[in-house]
Amino acid sequence: MVQVTRKDSKESVENMIRRFTRKVQQSGTIANAKNAQYFTKPISKRDRRTKAIQRQERKSLKVKRMKLGQR
Repeated sequence: MVQVTRKDSKESVENMIRRFTRKVQQSGTIANAKNAQYFTKPISKRDRRTKAIQRQERKSLKVKRMKLGQR
């Protein structure tokens, strides 16, 4: 969606830019673009949970090694 903002008479450029950014934020254009930036395939709740557990285990192992002075 294209946002059109015209400058009113005796309006500063800063005010016009502020008005434009407010319009864009309210329209949700930026939020839609950020959501569409990365596509993730829908996976089951069980798979998501197992992947989260694996990530936590890897992270804890990494922290443990760093405390011991290993890489």
